[in-house]
Order: sequence, then structure tokens, then C-alpha cells
Amino acid sequence: MGIIEPGIGLLFWMTLTFVILLFLLAKFAWKPIVNAVNDRETSIVDALNQAKLAKKEMEDLKADNERIIREAKIERDAILKEAREIKDRIVGEAKDVAKTEADKLIESAKQTIESEKNAAMADIKTQIGALSVNIAESILKQKLENNEAQNELVQNYLNKSNLN
Repeated sequence: MGIIEPGIGLLFWMTLTFVILLFLLAKFAWKPIVNAVNDRETSIVDALNQAKLAKKEMEDLKADNERIIREAKIERDAILKEAREIKDRIVGEAKDVAKTEADKLIESAKQTIESEKNAAMADIKTQIGALSVNIAESILKQKLENNEAQNELVQNYLNKSNLN
């Protein structure tokens, strides 16, 4: 027998050992190995599904955030527009009130000026009258130093007053 040629006994024992090994592996090792591989496959599939779900949720959140931002911008623009309108209305009302008050003040000033002008005119007339009387009195005193001139003046005055 040569080194390369196996003997029948050797083949028998090798076959028997192989069959026993297969039986033992099938009985004790294959199920745990297959179960471990199946569990690992299941966990990988679950992880992939969860990753897809997380990605979908992130996309939904991103879309929600963009929608909320758009709505916030629209609301901000509406608030700013309303604030501008309120400001314009308040400024317009303030201008109207200021114009009305200014008109009242101007009218009051005109009336005050007119009344002061009338009072000044009356005062001037009074002063002119008093001054005229004083001047006339001085002139009459100089001209009427004698009785005859006084009588003539009184007579002229009486004649003029009878005519009126």
C-alpha cells in the first residue's frame, strides 16, 4: 500500500467520523448558527427600515419647519403691514388734530390782535381827543383873554349847535 492510496478501513472510519460529525453539527450547531444568522439578518433589515423611517420623519419635519417658517413670514408681513397702517392712521389723525389746533390758535390770535388793535385805536382816539381838547383849550385861552372874544365865541357855538 502506498502513501497515496487509502485503505478500505481508513475510508470506513473517515466516513463514519464524517457522518457522526455531520449528525452532531446538525443536532447541536446548525440551528444556533442558522438562528444567529437569521436574527442578524432580521436586525439588519429592522435597522434599515428604522433608518428609512427616520429619514422619512426628518423629511416630514423639514417640510413642517419650512411650512411654519413660510407661515411665520406671512404673519410677520401682515403684522408689519397692519403696524404701518396704524402708524399712518395715527400720524394722519395727529396731523388733523395739530392742524385744527393750529387753526384755532391762529383764529384766537387774530381775534386777540383785532381786539388789541381796537383797544389801541380807542386809546389813541381818547389820547387824541384829550390832546385836542388841551390844544384847543390853550388856543382858546390865548384868543379869549378878553370878555368880548368869549361872548362872540359862545354866540358862534350856539348858532352852530342850533343849525345841527
